[in-house]
Amino acid sequence: MKAFASAVAMMIVVTVAAPVALDEIGFSAADRSTGRDVRLD
Repeated sequence: MKAFASAVAMMIVVTVAAPVALDEIGFSAADRSTGRDVRLD
């Protein structure tokens, strides 16, 4: 039971921390999909 509780706690920590960490290193969807080129819509 302790292993299950530890796994659930770790999943929660990763779920909360991943978007923040990825945004800090510049790996957000906006950063990946935009470039120096001009987009003409």
